[in-house]
Amino acid sequence: MTGLDVAALEAIDVHTHCEVSSKGHASLSDDLHAASGAYFKVEGERKPTLEEMAAYYRERRMAAVVFTVDAEHATGTEPIPNEEIAETAAAHPDVLVPFASVDPFRGRAGVRQARRLVEEYGVRGFKFHPSIQGFFPNDRLAYGLYEVIEETGAIALFHTGQTGIGAGVPGGGGIRLKYSNPLHVDDVAADFPHLKIILAHPSFPWQDEALAVATHKPGVHIDLSGWSPKYFPPQLVQYANTLLKDKVLFGSDYPVLSPDRWLADFAKLPIKDEVRPKILKENAARLLGLTEPSARKGP
Repeated sequence: MTGLDVAALEAIDVHTHCEVSSKGHASLSDDLHAASGAYFKVEGERKPTLEEMAAYYRERRMAAVVFTVDAEHATGTEPIPNEEIAETAAAHPDVLVPFASVDPFRGRAGVRQARRLVEEYGVRGFKFHPSIQGFFPNDRLAYGLYEVIEETGAIALFHTGQTGIGAGVPGGGGIRLKYSNPLHVDDVAADFPHLKIILAHPSFPWQDEALAVATHKPGVHIDLSGWSPKYFPPQLVQYANTLLKDKVLFGSDYPVLSPDRWLADFAKLPIKDEVRPKILKENAARLLGLTEPSARKGP
């Protein structure tokens, strides 16, 4: 990938959301967005545009993986165009890394779209939110997408654990938590052994399941987004320091959680000095293909 100087970066945030298009179209309905804001205690803040996100991360000498969620089948809300995200990222290659999202219920048309997004728009990965999209990750309806993602060397990023989307809305807005148990992704990792996978978030209430999958399947990584590090379960910190030190990634969940707050709290965690740069930048740079294997440090 050209335009991104990894050596000059302080960190790579692998989990940020584009929540509004250039035309003002939102990625979620008003009630779900309000519920998310209340859950994360984000009050009265306008959703940043992609241009504003680029400036925000450039100011902090960070890069950000950015994506939306296409859940039109389940929610009826038209997604923010993946093409718009990719084109804006291409205009800011020093700070933005484009991921896409394709609703698994789009079938063969979605599979064709995914390939086009990688080959023509330079998309580096795909975000899945099983709870919002309403599917189990190991459902065969998504396997055509996984085949394209694996073949093109892109990354599949899965929301895992509880979600703030729909929290507090009657019936959770119809969103079901069961879809986001990381054990369902274990089947995907077994069936697609060369697929690069990220399990997003501390996977409450399935943290141990996520750690088991990540230690067992070589292609599975964990990002630490969506939670302040001061609330991380002890076993997550332990594994990040040891068995998973090369597979854990910094992610904030911006704009619902700022990288500033995340990094301030992360600085207080008992993370080994030699592990911190891996989590903040090196692991993500390697996974995203931003560094050559020869540039890797040590075993």
